[in-house]
Amino acid sequence: MARTTTRSHSERRGRGDSDRQPRERDETEFTEKLVNINRVAKVVKGGRRFGFAALVVVGDRKGRVGYGAGKAREVPEAIRKATEQARRGMIRVPLREGRTLHHDIVSGYGAGEVIVRAAKAGTGIIAGGPMRAIFEALGVHDVVAKSIGSPNPHNMIKATFAALGRATSPRAVAARRGKRVSEILGHRDAEARENA
Repeated sequence: MARTTTRSHSERRGRGDSDRQPRERDETEFTEKLVNINRVAKVVKGGRRFGFAALVVVGDRKGRVGYGAGKAREVPEAIRKATEQARRGMIRVPLREGRTLHHDIVSGYGAGEVIVRAAKAGTGIIAGGPMRAIFEALGVHDVVAKSIGSPNPHNMIKATFAALGRATSPRAVAARRGKRVSEILGHRDAEARENA
């Protein structure tokens, strides 16, 4: 059900801004993935008013990703609202070699829990549904992810974003501890040797 569209800012539809001051445009291309569409109903005095709720993930395939939810009477308008919200709330995730995460993360939201594990080159994206859409939009090529508990796409996406928000790089850990990156990575190698 994931739909992918890639548009630059200059290709978007809308009012022309030929009469406005020239603005600096961000030419970054985003990948939009439609994760879920749901028909919703609002009960009013005269009966039910039907609409649609869309859940969208947006990423630049270079380490930035965001998600958004939008509701409207028509599907395209709900998708547009969700996409705008996703672009506004993008987060940056540090990637190792531009293909995977630096470490394993366990996180949850509501009744949903996710386990996200870094993987070696050539593994691919081993994840289901909404999590796969997030990793594809993020630009991750090798990751193993498992969802435990609620299969609700909203909970899954929020749990995955909570996990990605906790992702850190050796450089950030070294800066926080006042050490060199080689010392941090040396500890990782030493732990691996002890456990072997």
